[in-house]
Amino acid sequence: MSRIHTAALAASAAIAFLVGGWACFAPRSFYDSFPGVLGTWISTDGPFNEHLIRDVGALYLGLGVASVAGLVWRTPALFRALGLAWTVFGALHLGHHVTHLGHQDAADDIAAITSLTIALALGVVLLIPGRDRGRADAAASTDGATGADGAAALDVATPGAADGTSGAPHARTSDPADVGAPPSVPAQPARTTEVTR
Repeated sequence: MSRIHTAALAASAAIAFLVGGWACFAPRSFYDSFPGVLGTWISTDGPFNEHLIRDVGALYLGLGVASVAGLVWRTPALFRALGLAWTVFGALHLGHHVTHLGHQDAADDIAAITSLTIALALGVVLLIPGRDRGRADAAASTDGATGADGAAALDVATPGAADGTSGAPHARTSDPADVGAPPSVPAQPARTTEVTR
């Protein structure tokens, strides 16, 4: 996969471990302080619920671990599956926040919507098909092994040709030392003539 796919998945994993670790292992701090420097987005939206916050943390950690697996195994199918998971989660999460504005300052609403839009965009990037380098490399090597007209790199001389090869096939060579050298002629069995008196 491309570098942009890798970067999007790495960023998604970082978000997952930051949010998930904080919510799962320090739910009260998460409720009181998340996201920290940008304001407080959770405590303004209802009473503290440890169970719910730990569940959200576990969800993020699960996505984070799956994202790390994608970075290790790096298959197009796995990247797309992770893209689907992150996109569905991101779209639903953003959709809720967009339709529930006004319980916090306008600056906090803007910051929350912006950060959730970025998170959703990372998931969408993973859904964009990338160039399969393995197939491209295989195609390039196949093109190099064939001539401009697609013929295989094997010459077959016709019988009685001027080069005296008597129809024996010979492979092309790219060795400069062999350029201009006459092709080897297979040894002919010696003919014997029987003399009768």
